[in-house]
Amino acid sequence: MPEKPIVLMPEDIQRLIGKDAQRNNIQAARMVAEVVKTTLGPKGMDKMIVSPSDEIIVTNDGVTILEEMQIEHPAAKMMVEIARTQEDEIGDGTTTAVMIAGKLLENAEKLLDQKIHPTVITKGYRIASEKAQEILNEISMRVTLDDNEILKQIAMTAMTGKGAEDSREKFAEILVHAVKQIQENGKADLKDIKIEKVRGDGIKDTELISGIVFEKEKISHDMPSRISSARIALIGFPIELKNPEIDTKVSISSPEQLRSFIVQEEESIKQMIEKIKSSGANVVFCQKGIDDFAEYLLSKAGIFACRRVAKDDMEKISKATRARIVNNLNELSEREIGKAEIVEEKRHGDAILTYVKGCENPKSMTILIHGGSEHVIDEIERAMRDGLGDIICCLNSGRVVSGGGAIEIELARRLRQFGQTLSGREQLAVEEFASALEFIPLTLAENAGLDPIDILTELKSLHDSGNRNVGLNLFRNKIEDTFEAKILEPAKIKSQAINSASEVAIMILRIDDVIAGGKGKSKTPPLGMNDY
Repeated sequence: MPEKPIVLMPEDIQRLIGKDAQRNNIQAARMVAEVVKTTLGPKGMDKMIVSPSDEIIVTNDGVTILEEMQIEHPAAKMMVEIARTQEDEIGDGTTTAVMIAGKLLENAEKLLDQKIHPTVITKGYRIASEKAQEILNEISMRVTLDDNEILKQIAMTAMTGKGAEDSREKFAEILVHAVKQIQENGKADLKDIKIEKVRGDGIKDTELISGIVFEKEKISHDMPSRISSARIALIGFPIELKNPEIDTKVSISSPEQLRSFIVQEEESIKQMIEKIKSSGANVVFCQKGIDDFAEYLLSKAGIFACRRVAKDDMEKISKATRARIVNNLNELSEREIGKAEIVEEKRHGDAILTYVKGCENPKSMTILIHGGSEHVIDEIERAMRDGLGDIICCLNSGRVVSGGGAIEIELARRLRQFGQTLSGREQLAVEEFASALEFIPLTLAENAGLDPIDILTELKSLHDSGNRNVGLNLFRNKIEDTFEAKILEPAKIKSQAINSASEVAIMILRIDDVIAGGKGKSKTPPLGMNDY
């Protein structure tokens, strides 16, 4: 009898095998890199992203662009993931990470055409990545909290090309001051610096508040709008009577009983307010609700109060004012009270903000961004976050490198020298890894309207002569020592970008079979190149 054909999967399941799968994935990843390529550097262009609901985002921030795009291709999604990792870990360098990954895959395709097995390529890439980290650690320079000028230059380099050029010196001073204020033992946490945005005035009016600003208003118009010498109570429970946790019935048979019941409720709330008053507090921020009668009593006592303050804001106020969040009214005493020079409510257009400012040695601060339009403010916020991320990353790692493509050229040069010591085909992969790093200065030149080939040739020649800090100063469109020109970047940005890019490139190269699963939560995605 003739053998029956074995059916492994249904006929309608899509599948790409071998070279087709590899080429398809490489092409998808390269296309993602091409999308963000033109945004790199101080002369990079912006992208306008229009959502289905006609919301507009204008930005050149790599991770924002990739997250807002509707990407469906599985390999392309992996590229978005490395951008997200870079943003979460460092806060900057997302475009660099994606571009290096795209170029590594493009160069790997050349090696595949030469019949070099993907396993050999991935091994070479892994060797090159590890060697690059060693070289990076060797040629990076130390930086400490006292290097005020270097920290400012790092912030300015990070913000360049993101709409903040006109005020970048002022912004850099704000960012460095904020980080130095919140740091403890040379370590700082980005979460301790809040960025609040208001429409009105210009971006030059952006200010650093020694305290916290949050979008809440006082609960009653009868309360004072401004409290000087504020003594702040942070209350984590509702200032109202609790409902019983189990179903309870109260039988009332006469008006006197009802009156007595209401009087008891009011008395309980009065006792709560008396405890707040006896603690010396003249400002109350409550994480939960505040009863109407409690609101009246607080107003009568001249106490400024806000209700339903977000937990995150409560924690920041606690760090800024040294107040402790109290979850039991019996614990509230003068020791748990925080202090600030001023607590006041201010209106900015439609927004009402509460300011807690003039805190002594605050460990949480607010940067208040002003701007004429929402799109401008959002882009300034992204620039600020990049600057903050770079400063904090720099302090936490304690290492900086020259910017303007100088570090990539030097790494590529040394990797090529190292590659000559390898005997197998991995040498070719190390060579292509070095070539991928050169894609960064090449693109910086291209985006600035310079001749990329001439620039790259001159940079390589100067580095071969021993000028390891020579890179592109795009403010002057000249090749010069970028360390002396104060174009600096944290070494950790480059380290993370190289790590992430090589990991995703290796992972994509190891895939030789792409199967569209049949039992997913969503419809089977197509595997072709029209997926994004």
